[in-house]
Amino acid sequence: MGYSFTSNYTPPIWGDERKYFYIYHPTKTGIMKNKILIVALLTFLVNLSCAQGLKAIKAGKFVDTEKGVVLENQIILIDSNKILEVGPKIMIPEGTEIIDLSTATVLPGLIDCHVHITGDPDKNYYEDIFRETDIDKAVRAHIYAKRTLEAGFTMCRNAGAQNLIDVSVRNAINDGTIPGPRLLVSCFAIGATGGHADMTGFNPNIDWKYNKDYTGVADGVEEIKKRVRNNIKWGADWIKFMATAGVLSEEESVGAPQYSFEEMKALCDEAHMWGKKVCAHAHGTEGIKMAIKAGVSSVEHCSLVDEEGIKLMKTKGVYMVPTIYAVDYIIEKYSSKGYPPKIIEKAKKLRVQKNECFKKAVKAGVKIAYGTDASVIPAGWNAKDFKPMVEFGMTPMQAIQSATINAADLLDHKTKVGSIAKGKYADIIAVYGNPIEDISILERVRFVMKDGVIYKNEKPQ
Repeated sequence: MGYSFTSNYTPPIWGDERKYFYIYHPTKTGIMKNKILIVALLTFLVNLSCAQGLKAIKAGKFVDTEKGVVLENQIILIDSNKILEVGPKIMIPEGTEIIDLSTATVLPGLIDCHVHITGDPDKNYYEDIFRETDIDKAVRAHIYAKRTLEAGFTMCRNAGAQNLIDVSVRNAINDGTIPGPRLLVSCFAIGATGGHADMTGFNPNIDWKYNKDYTGVADGVEEIKKRVRNNIKWGADWIKFMATAGVLSEEESVGAPQYSFEEMKALCDEAHMWGKKVCAHAHGTEGIKMAIKAGVSSVEHCSLVDEEGIKLMKTKGVYMVPTIYAVDYIIEKYSSKGYPPKIIEKAKKLRVQKNECFKKAVKAGVKIAYGTDASVIPAGWNAKDFKPMVEFGMTPMQAIQSATINAADLLDHKTKVGSIAKGKYADIIAVYGNPIEDISILERVRFVMKDGVIYKNEKPQ
């Protein structure tokens, strides 16, 4: 009861392997020999398959964001989307793909904790409001996502978007449809009627381009709680609300509170009950302190924080997300984009005080996570905040840590991103030069890997 060859048998193209057929023959002749050959062949193929999935980066300089030091001549061994080993004497298996960055400085992928991935400051103010639809924004969002990733930012927190566009962009990135950073999204930013999350200063008879019930505008505890629940229902990873007025809206103040403490507390409590953290847009002193006491995890902009606010942030472990460069960009560029003079003047009045408050926060040891407000500045310019952060008191390493381990900690992803370490995602970038000596080099990222996939690999110019 055995098997035998037939006359029309054709051996495999990689050689005459008729003898291997007898592994299935129930006789003892040659079985042990063939078993040994088969095991050896399978072992070879398994090892080859494993090696084909491996990458090894040879890093000339290596920024260890956990220890705050720069090492030399390190090897980063990567399997698929995870880091296997890091060190100077890592054994590289035969067949591993070698990525030579021996003349570069290698860092973990950067993290921007405050972007609006669906927008860009390339339109006239009134044209953006009155002529563009959310569909216009949606069809361009993939461009901004790609620019952000190629700038070296492999993870971002989106701090509000119209019509749930950020949810769709996040999902499209996650399923591989479009390239972009790993996104955590907030859906609609929640704010008071007439406040920074609402449109102000326009004729109320205008037929707005959105359904007023399908926004983040809410007043009073019950409305606010409903908005929080809606955002979570629609896919929010974070809840973002407007604690104060802002620069790019036409309220008279830039920093006056726009919610009562009871409203802020109800919002934070509701979000926490559903397992979500909260960030608050807040420029003014009182709104900052109210938001901290209400239970936020980060204060965005935090422009006019006072000594009491700084102490509160330290006591409660609340992060500052400063977004410094955006104010400069508004002052320099927004008049030519048709923005009302009131908005430009607000930015001018804010700038000096904001920078001084940032210096005080750094000196006091407030936890700082990197954020840019990209969409106020162009997508892909996300590294522009490093230079003013260093100018106003941070060391270059502290600034880098704000965009790596600090940001990862704020976003509850510290075990996955923020440093190049065993078991973390292979989110890795490289620059040519030393960012510890010149932080602006981070504006010229030449190599970008996210999840073990290379999205950019340019040689130095």
